[in-house]
Amino acid sequence: LILERALDYEVQHYSDYRATMGACVLDRFLPGRGTAWVRYEPKFRAAEMGQPEGGLQPTEDAETEEVLDYECVPCDYVDWRDFGHSVARTWEEVTRVWRRIYMTKAGLEKRFGSEKAKLVPMDASPYVDANEQKIKEDEDRALIYEGWDREAKRAVWFSKGVKDFLDERDDPLNLEEFFPCPRPMWATLTNDSLVPIPDYTLYQDQACELDTLATRIDGLVQALQVRGVYDASQPVLQRLFTEGVNGELKPVKNWAAFAEKQGLKGAIDIVDLAPIAAALLAAYQAFDQIKNQIYEITRISDIMRGFVDPDEKLGQSQLKTQYSNLGIKSYQDQVAVFATELLQLKAQVMCSKFDPQTLLTLSAADQLSEQDKKLVPQALQLLLGPLQPTPEGGFKRVEAGGGRANP
Repeated sequence: LILERALDYEVQHYSDYRATMGACVLDRFLPGRGTAWVRYEPKFRAAEMGQPEGGLQPTEDAETEEVLDYECVPCDYVDWRDFGHSVARTWEEVTRVWRRIYMTKAGLEKRFGSEKAKLVPMDASPYVDANEQKIKEDEDRALIYEGWDREAKRAVWFSKGVKDFLDERDDPLNLEEFFPCPRPMWATLTNDSLVPIPDYTLYQDQACELDTLATRIDGLVQALQVRGVYDASQPVLQRLFTEGVNGELKPVKNWAAFAEKQGLKGAIDIVDLAPIAAALLAAYQAFDQIKNQIYEITRISDIMRGFVDPDEKLGQSQLKTQYSNLGIKSYQDQVAVFATELLQLKAQVMCSKFDPQTLLTLSAADQLSEQDKKLVPQALQLLLGPLQPTPEGGFKRVEAGGGRANP
C-alpha cells in the first residue's frame, strides 16, 4: 500500500510519466519503436550545522552541509533516433543499451563538473529537418552518450570528442534486470531481428493510392462547373449566368434572326458535365474501397469508428461489437505491459534509493488507520531492507543502498 500510494503520487503530481507514455505510443505507431528511461534524481539544500556553545564569533561564518530536500524518479522520453542496443535477435539477448542526451553548458557543468565540461564540444542539436540536417538554435548543445552494460553491471557516460569517460558507475540503480528502460514498444518484429517494421509500411501502397485519388478528386471538383461558349453577336447571353435571377427575362436584339438560329440551343453550347460527374462518382467509390482495405489491414472495424450500415441486421452489428476489440487487443496489451514495466522500474528505484521518510511522506502514511500504522515498520523493512529507528521517530537504512526489492 505504501509503495502503491507513493507511485500514485508521482504519477498524479508530475507530468513526466503521462507525457512519456503518450510520446512512446506515438513512436510505436509511426517509426515503430517507443522507448522510455528512468533515473533517480535527488535534490539537496544547504542547512546550517550546530553552532558551538559560545556562539559564533564576528569573524566566523556558520558552517553548512547539504541535506536531502526531496527525491523523485523521473521518466524520460527517448526519441527513437537517440536509442540503441547491441545487435540481437530478441530483447532477452540484448546485453547493452544506450541513449543520446543533448545537454546545455550549465547542465554539463552541474552533472560532470566544470573541468570535464570544458573538454566536451558544444556542437550538437536535437533538432533536425526532414533531411536529417541540423537546425541551428540559439545555443548548441553537447552530445553525451549514456551506456549500460548488463554483463559488466556498469554504466558509463562519455562524449565522442573526449578520450576518457566523463563518468562511470557500478550498477547505479540496483535494478532486477539492470537496464533503466523497459522493453521498448515495437511494431511488427520477426524472430531474427529487433529492427521493427512500422505499421505504415503494411498499407503504404493503399495510402499512395489514396493520395493519388485525392488529387484527382480535387481536379474533378474544380472541373465540375458550368462552362461553355456563346454567339458573340448576342452579348446578353453571357449575362444570363452572371446577372439572371428567378423570373427575369433578358432582351435579345433582332429576335427573328436569333430564332432562326434555334434560339438558345443554337447560340450557346455548354460543356457536358455528365462524364465529369460520373468520373467523380467513380473516384469517390474507389476512395472508399481503398479506405476499407486500410481499415481491414489495420484491423479497425466500422463499429469502432462509429459507423453502421443502415441495411445491416441487428445480429450482424452485435457480432461486430462482440469481436471488434480482438483486432486491437494486442496493441492495448502491449501498451499496458510497457506502462506496467515502467512503473515497476520506478518502484524498484524507490525501494533501492529513497530515504524511508520520503516514502512515508509520499504515501501519506500518517493518514493510515491506527491498525495499519502498526505495520508500517514491517512494510518499510520489506520494501527497503534492514532499518533502524532514529531519535526523531523516523527510520534510516542500516547500510547504504538498503535491500533490493522486487515489486
